[in-house]
Order: sequence, then structure tokens, then C-alpha cells
Amino acid sequence: MSEEITGVRRRVIVIGGGVSGLAAAHRLVETCGVGQLEVVLLEASARHGGTLRTERRDGFLLEGGPDAFISEKPAALELARRIGLGPRLIETNEAHRRSFVARGNRLHPTPEGFQLLAPSSLWPFVTSGIFSWRGKARMALDLLLPRRRARDAEADESLADFVRRRLGREALERMAQPMVGGIYTADPELLSLRATMPRFLEMERAHRSLILALRRAARTRTTPEHPDRRAGVSGARYGLFLSFDSGMQTLTDALAARLPAGTLRLDTRVAALSFDPQAQQWIVRTHAGEELRAHGVVVALPAHAAAPLLRETDAGLAAELEAIPYASTATVNLAYRREDVPHPLDGFGFVVPAAERRATLACSFSSVKFAGRAPEGCVLLRAFVGGALQPATFELDDERMTEAVRRDLRDLLGVERAPLFTRVERWPRSMPQYHLGHLARVARVRASLRRLPALRLCGNAYEGAGVPDCIRGGEEAADELAASLRSIV
Repeated sequence: MSEEITGVRRRVIVIGGGVSGLAAAHRLVETCGVGQLEVVLLEASARHGGTLRTERRDGFLLEGGPDAFISEKPAALELARRIGLGPRLIETNEAHRRSFVARGNRLHPTPEGFQLLAPSSLWPFVTSGIFSWRGKARMALDLLLPRRRARDAEADESLADFVRRRLGREALERMAQPMVGGIYTADPELLSLRATMPRFLEMERAHRSLILALRRAARTRTTPEHPDRRAGVSGARYGLFLSFDSGMQTLTDALAARLPAGTLRLDTRVAALSFDPQAQQWIVRTHAGEELRAHGVVVALPAHAAAPLLRETDAGLAAELEAIPYASTATVNLAYRREDVPHPLDGFGFVVPAAERRATLACSFSSVKFAGRAPEGCVLLRAFVGGALQPATFELDDERMTEAVRRDLRDLLGVERAPLFTRVERWPRSMPQYHLGHLARVARVRASLRRLPALRLCGNAYEGAGVPDCIRGGEEAADELAASLRSIV
């Protein structure tokens, strides 16, 4: 069934109803208004929101995907406030703003001032049980090592090579790999530092030593803007993390509710996308046989899902998108009575180095981290499984996956008793891997898009994997597309 565009309004179709697509559709409506632009948002599944999935069960609040966003990247915070969700924002609990690292059957506190790759405070690092004395001595050499040679500085360097060069093998295996693995679920040997954590390259360029750079930054930051700088904070900068009183799905539900009636169409999978040069319109074909026409299109899908749609239009662009690798991850929520968890849970969670050979990548103490996640007398734990380094664990069925996580919790937290219930959420091919050469590939993708009229891509595959990155990408795609449509006479 073919459908023609009628009336004077221009139409934009957004493909994909995750947070990126919702942000793009909302931005188009917000800035252009329904009188000038018709927006249609097509989502293949029966629900919107993508990986932002929140569920309530027996007084517990379960997050299937991201449980927070960072305010340092402003797009998510600004959007939340703009759509009236400011009063529903919550910060991490002020008590126990620290994390742990597993070594053997013990959890060691992350040294105060340690930021992902390097320490900013020497004494907590020296007294930590995470590293051997040889490892600590090697890390301290960062204070003396020269910068990378100028002729090599522009070359893409893996995170693993960078950390080994500056801080040594033990710093990579015991801290950098598990910390970064909790963010990107990636293999640090392949991960591009320039595409993921360029600020550390800038630290080396500007200060030579990472330790000196972090110490200088710690002295210049002020407490109100950086509340996590007070004593007792370790690991991630937890004072910068925010969520919503009813979970992260609050954001995507609010975005969907603000779209005009009929904008969001669920259970509508797109089968093909092509351009009609005579009419200067895009043709979107669905699996149900429907044909929709649009003046512009935003593709807010994973790169591997966008590629087949674009193969007919630009085979080179499709090949670039197909070349972006992905990892699969799962979350396992476990609800317990507080009395059944011997550990004091005096932190926000722990990470597990791959060298420990455990099933669990990391575990968040959800009911400690944010208020309202568990009823009185109970706790909620959330384990992360799979990723690029442990794909076999993701392939386990729910029962065996949960059993593997419970073995780790028994060893590390002393939990012997069965949970009240568990909830496994799987996200196949959900985490793009920013491998070496990623930024060059994204530049080629952007160059290809410039040759195609009124087409934009957004999502976590390009320039940031977090919720704020996805929102920023969706809104930028919407703004660029709106500008290009206004320029057409």
C-alpha cells in the first residue's frame, strides 16, 4: 500500500523508538511545531524506550538497562528539566560514595581519588590491597616518564597500550580493564582511547604525567560543583550521577507522552529505505507492506540494523556501518532480605577484573546507590554479565546465568541464601565497540551522509554510548535535518 504526502507540511520519519529516536522526534516537534512539520516515529517492538526499561515488582524498582546518567554531559539533564522532570531527579545517596574491586575472594575499596586509569592521591593508592608493591612502584613511574613522542601523538592508541605505557601491566589488569569494562564492556586491547577517553591523552599532552594532572585538577575543583571530592569517595565521580525517582524509563515515557497523538507507531518494523530523486522524497517500506514517503529521515537504530536499510542507497555507507562491532550484555537483578546479605554494602558496588575469571563483570548495590529501589528490610543487587571479553556467559540460559552470578555473590559478599526473586534482562548486540580507527570510520560515515539529502543517523554507535550522548546525538540530528529542510525552497 503506497501513501502520498498531502498538505503543505513537510514530513520527517524517525526510525527507532529508543532514547535517541525519542529525543530526535521530540526535538523536531519542539523546535518546528506541528503546524510546520509532521513527525512519524516508527518502532519495531511493542514498547518504546529501547534499553531504558524500568519494572516494579513487590516493592522493588528494577532497571533492565542504564540506571543513571552523568550530569557532566549536559544533554540529558537539560532535556529532563525542559520537559518538567526536574523535580523528579534524584542524586546518588551521600553515604558510601565509593566502589570496590574484586581480588581473590575479597573486595578492596577503590583508592580515594583513583579515577578510572590513574590515582590523584598517593597515600590511599600506596596503602591499597588491590596492587602489589611492584605494581605500585611501576605506576609511580608515571611521575617520571616522558610524554609520547610528537610524531606518534596523533596515531590512534589502544587503551591497553596507553595504560601499560604510562602505568604498567598491573594497573591495566587490576583497575583500568574492569573500570572501563563496566562502561564499554569492551576489550581494552582493541578499544580506541581517543574515541572513548580523550581527556587522558590531553592530560599527557598538557601535564606529561597523569598522576600530576589529576592532582592538579583535584586542587582546582570546588566542592559545590564536585561534591564527590570530599573524603571517602573513590572510583567513579558518583556525585555527578543522577536518576529519576521512578527509574530511568521515566524519561522515555515522558518524551513519548509529549509527542502529538499518532506520532509514535509501535510494532512497525522498517524493511527498506530508498530515495526518489524525481520527487526528492524518501520512501520507507515496512514489513507489513506499507509505503511511507517523507522529506527527511532520521535513522536512530544500532549500526548493524541501519546498514541493511541503506545498502540500496549507499553500499559504501552500509559497509562502514556493518563494520562497527557490537557486544551483547545482560543484567541480573537479585532481590534479598537485608539479613541474608552478610556484607555491610558500604559502597555502591564492585567491579571484577577479567583476570579473576568470574562470570560477573560488575555488581551495583542498587538500593544503596539510589533511594526507593527496595522496600524496608530488603536490598537490591544488580549484576552485569557478558560483554566483549565474556561472550560465552551471555549465551547461558537464565537459570545457569543466575547460578553463576550467585556463586560470585557467595564468594565476594558471603550470600548463601536464595534471593526472593531474580530478573534477567538480555541486550543482544547492544554495546558498540569503539575499536581502533573508530573516529576515522565515523568521519567517513559523516562524509557519506553529506552526499545524501535530508538523512541523518544517531544512536550510541558513533560519538558516545551513554544516555546523554544518545540524547545529544538525537537532538543534533533533528536540528541539522530541520535546517536542511528549511533551506529547501
